[in-house]
Amino acid sequence: MSKVLVTGAGGYLGRRIARSFLETTDANLVLWMRRGGREDEVREELAAHAGRCEFAQGDLTDEEPFAGVDPQAIEIVVHAAAVTRFNVERDLAQEVNVEGLRRLLDWSRRCPQLERLTLLSTVYSNGLNTGTLREEPLATPPEFANHYERSKWHAERVLIHEGGGLPWQIHRIATVIADDVGGRVEQLNAFHKTLELLYYGLLSVVPGEEGTPLYFITARFAADAVRELSLLGRERRIYHVSHSRDESATLGRLLDVAFECFHRDPTFRKRRILRPLLCDQTSFDSLSSAADSFSGPVVGQSLQSIAPFAPQLFSEKTVANDSLAHDLRSYSAPDPSGLIERTCTHLVEARFGRREAARA
Repeated sequence: MSKVLVTGAGGYLGRRIARSFLETTDANLVLWMRRGGREDEVREELAAHAGRCEFAQGDLTDEEPFAGVDPQAIEIVVHAAAVTRFNVERDLAQEVNVEGLRRLLDWSRRCPQLERLTLLSTVYSNGLNTGTLREEPLATPPEFANHYERSKWHAERVLIHEGGGLPWQIHRIATVIADDVGGRVEQLNAFHKTLELLYYGLLSVVPGEEGTPLYFITARFAADAVRELSLLGRERRIYHVSHSRDESATLGRLLDVAFECFHRDPTFRKRRILRPLLCDQTSFDSLSSAADSFSGPVVGQSLQSIAPFAPQLFSEKTVANDSLAHDLRSYSAPDPSGLIERTCTHLVEARFGRREAARA
């Protein structure tokens, strides 16, 4: 019976990782979350496993964030706590995502039974690199689209070079677009917000190229992969928790499927909104910076919401997942167009969360 520490357990993915451990193993869990987070909500969600859960709180900017956790019995640490906003400020990303990891490493060295320390990163820690991205460390910092990507690259470097003898793994997570293959979306992220802007006609242009591959996964796939690899995967290994390029859609395919789905909705059809045009990075930057002066704050804010990750939509990369596919016993990939269609259908039916919020 293992004892597992999950940091960021109040977050979208952290909660699902905790649930995956509880539903498929007999492990006891310590669920650590940011002070003032969603402990009551998580307790209620995991009430069926209450006897196997302990709770702790802290802040990664504290000098001793994990002072409330006894290190003696911890065998597995899954570090999901992070600031994940694409528009995060550089200093905050550094303090939380990099220095916070250093504080976790200091604490983890006091765990005599530690068998695995798993860091959740992102496939975009590769920055704007193109070509084949392998499950390997990046020695030289690439160009980045935003400070979130930069902080995750830096955190990986810290773990690899300062982790000493710790039994680490790095899981680079692709973009989560749905809770599961059914397409349900419990919590909206930047991907869903962009689709919402398109649905309401607030974006007539999108930066990027038709053939740019987009790497989408479900939260269920990510959580189960993190749990299985943390238990059974190889030490000092980097895994791309992603599907391969052949199993992924392109930007052009995403727009085609999304608008096919939108057009099934009578309200959308009445507005006669056209599929957006694709533009180059320079044109998008010019449009984004000038939007407030000729189109009003709503359109300007819409364009600015895309700006932090827009450069990635021009970055043609092949995310290799050979180690993941080899070590993950239950690996499978859904049809990418089908997953996009089901996700868009749910978003439209729920009016991007508004109907569910109204019912609640």
